[in-house]
Amino acid sequence: MDSHETPDGRFLAGRTAMVTGAAAGIGRACAEAFAAAGAHVYVVDLAAAPAEELAARIGGTAHVADLSDPDAVEALPADADIVVNNAGLQHVAPVHEFPVERFALIQRVMVEAPFRILRRTLPHMYGRGWGRVVNVSSVHGLRASAFKSAYVTAKHALEGLSKTVALEGAPYGVTSNCVNPAYVRTALVERQIAAQALAHGIHEDEVVERIMLDRTAVKRLIEPDEVAQAVLFLCGPHTGYVTGASIPLDGGWTAH
Repeated sequence: MDSHETPDGRFLAGRTAMVTGAAAGIGRACAEAFAAAGAHVYVVDLAAAPAEELAARIGGTAHVADLSDPDAVEALPADADIVVNNAGLQHVAPVHEFPVERFALIQRVMVEAPFRILRRTLPHMYGRGWGRVVNVSSVHGLRASAFKSAYVTAKHALEGLSKTVALEGAPYGVTSNCVNPAYVRTALVERQIAAQALAHGIHEDEVVERIMLDRTAVKRLIEPDEVAQAVLFLCGPHTGYVTGASIPLDGGWTAH
């Protein structure tokens, strides 16, 4: 059975969802969407105050954790029915100048932490005969861009982890998928816009138009709630046969 659908449409009533990087941006939108659908949400984030504020507002539970610390990851709850691996960070530099420690940090947060979380939560999902894993990948999980070696590497690795979990989880009613947005209007992207404007000596509006939207057919940034609704859809009552997929939310970037 795909869901506990109730007359009021709270189809995730009785489910528990863990969202990483949940205090802002895509993660925050996902946490709000899951709560509205009836799930209890574990709000996982490094930022204590925003995580606790959000958890209190949506009736969830805040878990303040540094996902680069294996011990902190291992201390997270193991009883989630839904896991959304969303937390991430970015660093832009050519490969020959890329700081080794920064590269390693990005892999720990965006690859090792999702692996550790799934390693601990999948037995619970298997035991219940139902589970949903949604990995917030990126168009950069399907395509590369120069100067983003760590991020592109991490997202490609997350794609592989997601597909492996899809194959292993299928006999237990567990699906695993990626969503692949292009540039989302988040604080992470806003910081990139400012940095690119400074680096290229152009206005921030030109960064969006000339650099970020250059490869998309739809000439706007995608909003966090649009991504969250796709994530929620993958956990809904009609997607039990969707697994091992990577769903582009990229405005046509990968259509080229």
